Amino acid sequence: MSELVSGAHRDPRIVDVHAHFLPAAYRPVLETLTAKSGTPTATPESAAPEVRRVFAAMSDEPGMIDQRLDMMDDAGVARQILSPGSMAPYGREPRMAVEAARLLNDSYRELTGSRTTRFSSFVSLPLPHIDASLEELRRGLDELGMAGVALGCSVFDRSTAEAEFEPLYEEMNARGTTLFFHPCQNGICSPLINDYGFTTAAGASLEDTAIVLQLIKRNIPARYPDIKIIIPHLGGLIPMQLARLDAQASTPDLLGPPSVMARSLYYDTVGWGSQAALRCACEAFGADHLVPGSDFSALLAVESYARTFEYIKESRLSEQEIEKILYGNAPALFDFDKPIPV
Repeated sequence: MSELVSGAHRDPRIVDVHAHFLPAAYRPVLETLTAKSGTPTATPESAAPEVRRVFAAMSDEPGMIDQRLDMMDDAGVARQILSPGSMAPYGREPRMAVEAARLLNDSYRELTGSRTTRFSSFVSLPLPHIDASLEELRRGLDELGMAGVALGCSVFDRSTAEAEFEPLYEEMNARGTTLFFHPCQNGICSPLINDYGFTTAAGASLEDTAIVLQLIKRNIPARYPDIKIIIPHLGGLIPMQLARLDAQASTPDLLGPPSVMARSLYYDTVGWGSQAALRCACEAFGADHLVPGSDFSALLAVESYARTFEYIKESRLSEQEIEKILYGNAPALFDFDKPIPV
């Protein structure tokens, strides 16, 4: 894996809000959980050989944390906010889901506690079990000192914007919590996507799009304005849809224009190097609402960790916009209001 680290070390100031960590102790629990739920999830053991290197980079296998830190230094990243992505501890059986969530959150706390200046993490919840999730949310934020909450865009094909998840939004709003969404890799449950092999390549962006639309329809950004919501991957199709949504989806039940609610959210910069997508998102949402993300370690299959952020520096955005996106917005969002020591 050493070939993934190259170049001179940079002054680290970036807060990467979208970085994955898969501790070894969690893997067998995840496999059992998903098998019992009838929803197989990609794991290192089930991945193709060429993908295993990417899985290894997000693990705590010997040497991998030190290698991750080297990549962070090389990329100018001060801190990663860790989450499991599509490998969240969701299970139909409450006891197993709770055990998986507690083990995962405790593993995250072990890492973040040993390197407090370099890693923070989001609380993972034992969904779809609301009471248990509220308990774990409170434990993660109050006892484990986690930086926010992670939710899948859906749970067993139910949008997490649905009414049954309302108590979670009430709790997060009362706390002013940062909430990070992530696709579940279900291709929005569509054979028109999945049967054609685009579950990840295009389906993930469609999941991002769908959760924003569902949040808008349920008025969640308007009804819970103190939740700081982050949508990954530049918001999928949303940057290109704002005018059309205002024209065709502004209904009496909405508490504001769709574009206004969409612009109240935050979006990470994972764009697979697309300058066009980055400029579109910046124009649609404003530089104040873009935060650095890497999808670590997925993009290591195609580029270095440093390259994931260099594409922003090389964009045709203004220096002021680049400064906000790379260095200003995320520390403010997480109340990292002082320079992060390294």
